[in-house]
Amino acid sequence: MHISVMLKEAIDSLKIKEDGIYVDCTLGYAGHASEILKRIKTGYLFAFDQDQEAIHASQKKLSEIGSQFTILKSNFVFLKEKLEQLGISQVDGILFDLGVSSPQLDAEERGFSYHHDAKLDMRMDQSSPFSAYDVVNSYSEQELARILFQYGEEKYAKSIAKNIIKAREEKKIETTLELVEIIKKSMPEKAKREKHPARKTFQAIRIEVNHELEILEKSLKDAASILKKDGILAVITFHSLEDRIVKNTFQKLAEIDPVVKGLPHIPENYLPDYEILTKKAIIPSPEELERNNRSRSAKLRVLKRIK
Repeated sequence: MHISVMLKEAIDSLKIKEDGIYVDCTLGYAGHASEILKRIKTGYLFAFDQDQEAIHASQKKLSEIGSQFTILKSNFVFLKEKLEQLGISQVDGILFDLGVSSPQLDAEERGFSYHHDAKLDMRMDQSSPFSAYDVVNSYSEQELARILFQYGEEKYAKSIAKNIIKAREEKKIETTLELVEIIKKSMPEKAKREKHPARKTFQAIRIEVNHELEILEKSLKDAASILKKDGILAVITFHSLEDRIVKNTFQKLAEIDPVVKGLPHIPENYLPDYEILTKKAIIPSPEELERNNRSRSAKLRVLKRIK
């Protein structure tokens, strides 16, 4: 079962208006989308997802609440274009929840989990031809070490990459647990006891397969650009790499022009169009952490358009 992370905090931050237009860029299993739809009377909700299973389940769930919604099977990197095609150039609020949904993690055959044996997959969009199998079996040792270090912040990236290449010489690496075994062999005992040894490697490969970080910054800028005045952009991240991109993008958008920074009176047209509403990221409450272990690394940051 999927439990939406920081549901109340995210919905509260959007300050939903009954007649507003809202976008859920990461529909998943419609946890946040359901709450948005309940609060709009004459407004409208647009939701994006690439996962056909999630879309099917969410279509049913949202239909039981209301009819003012459209689900778009698309990556959120096409947010602006897809909405423009539907005649929408400005919206009141946008939400990104960048976590992998529990049903995706729990569906063993999807290959996201290091706890179950499955084919190496990890595709958010199952119609994509490129999967974790391709990364693990075709990338060079240098490329593997780079993505494990860059996207997984994995201390033992070089050792893991080296052992993947070694194992590949005998036979292709087909399944998640085959990969887990290679990762375990590449680490000292102490490191294996702290947290699951495959956690960072699996995160890195998933990010690479789905181009998650490459598309995030562009998508955030596009999202901010279509907000109406007083519109809100709320983003939930689950690891430091995503959070850093969100934090830096928000800071750039809310920056005062360096030419006039420090002047006693700054002309209106030099002031930023956006304001950061979360000086520090919002984190899950102790109650939520107890209820849902998967929320432990979540952070929520919120941006508002002020002119």
